[in-house]
Amino acid sequence: MANPNYQLENFITTLNNWGLTDVLLPFILVFAIVFAILSRMNIFGDDKKNINIVVALVLGLIFIMPHVTGNYPPNYDPVDIINGAIPGVSIVAIAVIMVLLLIGLFGWKQEGSQVPWIIFLLAIVAVVYFFGSAAGWWYGWNSLSQFFGEDAVSLVVVLLVFGIIIWFITSTGKSGTTGKKVFGDLGKWLGGK
Repeated sequence: MANPNYQLENFITTLNNWGLTDVLLPFILVFAIVFAILSRMNIFGDDKKNINIVVALVLGLIFIMPHVTGNYPPNYDPVDIINGAIPGVSIVAIAVIMVLLLIGLFGWKQEGSQVPWIIFLLAIVAVVYFFGSAAGWWYGWNSLSQFFGEDAVSLVVVLLVFGIIIWFITSTGKSGTTGKKVFGDLGKWLGGK
């Protein structure tokens, strides 16, 4: 039997107590994003990596310090918003990657298809929803189901899904590709007639 003092959960809890999720990870995230943008845009000129590092370091520290000292107003702390939103965004990213992996696995290269744009739009809507929920901008799924009842919310979701499917099947793209043809071609790739 493993010694409970050496379990991975205890190690992660210790790292969290040291400030991994409240200080270090948000700092690294802001630093990396700012450094990548500055390196790409060359605001300070070519080969000015040292200036880009200093600016990214300063902006990362300015982002983290008010959280550590407790100077952000309640519900407006960007570190708490990021920590609340990133898990949901990660789920959406993994779901989109899995959908794209399945599309690529079946070799579907339909020209003029609207699938990548639909995935892109759904990903944007999901990211906005998760960040807005983490920031407390709207109530979310539980409040809807409590207000309207679970059966009514489920019925609305089912109707929306069927509406999207019917729209996709009956719509015609710019190249004259209908949703019915897209599903038919996908069926042929899967071995159907």
